[in-house]
Amino acid sequence: MLCSAAGEKSALLWSMRSYTLIRRLEGHQSSVVSCDFSPDSALLVTASYDACVIMWDPYTGEQLRTLRSEVHTSSLRSVCFSPEGLYLATVADDRLLRIWALELRSPVAFAPMTNGLCCMYFPHGGFIATGTRDGHVQFWTAPRVLSSLKHLCRKALRTFLTTYQVLALPIPRKLKEFLTYRTF
Repeated sequence: MLCSAAGEKSALLWSMRSYTLIRRLEGHQSSVVSCDFSPDSALLVTASYDACVIMWDPYTGEQLRTLRSEVHTSSLRSVCFSPEGLYLATVADDRLLRIWALELRSPVAFAPMTNGLCCMYFPHGGFIATGTRDGHVQFWTAPRVLSSLKHLCRKALRTFLTTYQVLALPIPRKLKEFLTYRTF
């Protein structure tokens, strides 16, 4: 799958096999400007000028959660997953880079920045690069985490199993909820 954010109130999911539209993800109140898949491709996040990050199941189109900080009232510019898939970074017009812990559903770190436009984690973790509208790049130290065995197992399974395949497994409901990111 490929996701596109074209400045509409929705993001579009495309099949890279047939090059056709799979579904339109609707839920934002303003233009969607950024999107990113989790490292295992089991989650998709979208960021919008409505100051919300929505986490989606790309296989079902279901909204799993919405992240919004009480102080995060400015338009979002960018969102990206950390390499282990447990954190998100966002850049907003309020001049802050935020790092969100998905388990907590809230920011765990902040950094001041001016004219923020985009952000991206270093592939091996530990650092975030942010780009600004005036052409500068800044580098930030990001939290490093040792993933739990539980999360590593989920990440390994979701790398090759879709949500529908997980739901068809003969396993307990609570385990299915965990493997499909309904619970952390």
